[in-house]
Amino acid sequence: MNNSDSTNGTETIVLGGGCFWCTEAVFTRVQGVTAVESGYCNGHVINPSYEQICDGNTGHAEVIKVTFKPEEISLATLLQIFFTTHDPTTLNRQGNDVGTQYRSGIYFQNDEQQQAAKVGLNSIELANVWGAKIVTEIQLLNNYGSAEAYHQRYFELHPQQSYCAYVVAPKVAKLRKQFAHLLKSGS
Repeated sequence: MNNSDSTNGTETIVLGGGCFWCTEAVFTRVQGVTAVESGYCNGHVINPSYEQICDGNTGHAEVIKVTFKPEEISLATLLQIFFTTHDPTTLNRQGNDVGTQYRSGIYFQNDEQQQAAKVGLNSIELANVWGAKIVTEIQLLNNYGSAEAYHQRYFELHPQQSYCAYVVAPKVAKLRKQFAHLLKSGS
């Protein structure tokens, strides 16, 4: 997967912040983000199913591929949102979601993204935002694949579903509170 598209001025970054329904719901609302796709990466099984991922034996993380316009929003700002809207201090866990597939990760595609990820992680640690050590892994993107169609835009399509109402909605509310100036209109 190439991280930039010179024809439309976009780049992509792959982020894992627990359940992809949560991270997708957050990043679809951010100005300068043109697309968000739920998927899986950095496991050892080719084209795994959601059920295989949930078994915890494929090594994959639930992730989102964020396509953005760097002239509208920087990777550094996207990473700040990422580190603020999920808990990067819990190893293989986000709330009640437990397993290696829910790990915190930044999956880079080039040296610039790797450096930005390291700088972002270091600044969050130095600011002691979470009051604990950051466990976010920073790794080269490997074996990425899209999640099944029913996972795409899940929060948007099922806002009243209990997981969405009690887990996803508070993350979106945190985004609205802390990053209101970066939201798309109507978000």
